[in-house]
Amino acid sequence: MDLRRESVTDLAGRVRRGELAARELVGHALERIEALDPTLHAFVAVDGERALEEAAAVDQAVAAGHDPGPLAGIPLAVKDLEDAAGFVTSRGSALFAGGPPAAEDSILVARLRAAGCVVVGKTNTPELGYKPDTDNPHFGLTRNPWNLDHTPGGSSGGSAVALAAGMVPLATGSDGGGSIRIPAACCGFTGIKPSLGRVPSGGSLPPDWGDFSTKGPMALRLADTVAALEVAVGPDPTDLRSLPKAEASWSAALEDPAPPLRVAWSPTLGYAEVDSEVLELCRRGVEVLGGLGADVVQVDQVFDADPVSDWMTFVNMGNLRNLAPFRDGPEWSKVDPVLALFVDAATSTTALELMGSLDACHRLNLRLVDLFREVRLLVTPTTAAAAPPRELAGAAMINGVEDINWVKFTYPFNMTRSPAATVCVGRTAAGIPVGLQLIGPQHGDLVVIRTAAALEAALGFDEVAPVG
Repeated sequence: MDLRRESVTDLAGRVRRGELAARELVGHALERIEALDPTLHAFVAVDGERALEEAAAVDQAVAAGHDPGPLAGIPLAVKDLEDAAGFVTSRGSALFAGGPPAAEDSILVARLRAAGCVVVGKTNTPELGYKPDTDNPHFGLTRNPWNLDHTPGGSSGGSAVALAAGMVPLATGSDGGGSIRIPAACCGFTGIKPSLGRVPSGGSLPPDWGDFSTKGPMALRLADTVAALEVAVGPDPTDLRSLPKAEASWSAALEDPAPPLRVAWSPTLGYAEVDSEVLELCRRGVEVLGGLGADVVQVDQVFDADPVSDWMTFVNMGNLRNLAPFRDGPEWSKVDPVLALFVDAATSTTALELMGSLDACHRLNLRLVDLFREVRLLVTPTTAAAAPPRELAGAAMINGVEDINWVKFTYPFNMTRSPAATVCVGRTAAGIPVGLQLIGPQHGDLVVIRTAAALEAALGFDEVAPVG
């Protein structure tokens, strides 16, 4: 069994019909983790004994004639920024790694469990999810299965690697600046950030990055991600931002995949230089969209300037809120040094500056409102460079020049709360996957899903990472 070649819905269907034991499926995932994770380091915690017990309960339900749910027996990896009952939520940080295990699941994990999923472990993330790479001083680095010397992206890099290496067929992620889309692009599969509020982020604690971050499931194929979204979306009273459940079935939208009639292609958004090799692969993807019937118009200027400083103002204040109790204590030296610098700088941010970052979100959205009067979808590269080698210490080479910000295309659409996806359009000469980003209008998740499905099918990228 190769989980990279299996459909989540097919596997769950076999479990529900008694053709495949959930315990066998989970056992295979645990064996794969044991074999590959010492090299890839996607996981920070695994509880195989508990997972096998939960899988056995699924099998017992099937034997008794009960339906365990549409995701019956599916091994699930949970990003270490959200709670899974029985596991410590360490947030990739030594400051939280010694805390007690979570008493209950996050809303997303609870809904996936209720649908039949079995949690096998927690996946690695940069400390507090602050950067587009997956390493931290406490747990170390996660390696890209396409090339071990390159980053898998972040911050949901552990989940992306667990999927790309076939350790699990389903995982959770979160996206506050590109953290689902970036690692999905770097690891060669389709990833989607739903509209803010589609998947609730409520619970007893306020969400870490407020209106910027959204949670969602991740899988190697869009159809599997959408199947998980079907059980994950919908309101929760503890999330002030949660949206009503969409009337239309998202899975049904996959039955008629197609791009909209008119699409905007913006190779730079008006401010972002893109590596030529990445740009060429993305242009080929756009040509495929045109071949599917979309009228593609090029829009060189979407935004007046790179909004990264406004994005960072808000995010750094969120991280300051979480880390402030530790700043004067003996454990502060254990924090990622760059994160510590950002948090220290945030202490001098004024209320007016913080409000200014929120005003910037409003202005970006107004520009999108104007754009979406003319088109139904915006298309850009997902990243300005392919996943960079570790030796560049977080930077990437863009047309021969080292650039620390190689993820210039994702965070604007966290600021606008837009639904957005990435689809793999091929690999560079060095073998590193490249993604094309699809952005929809406000709450336009269905147009993103239908277009991503059509593009995924037309491109037919079905290669798997060279591991195992």
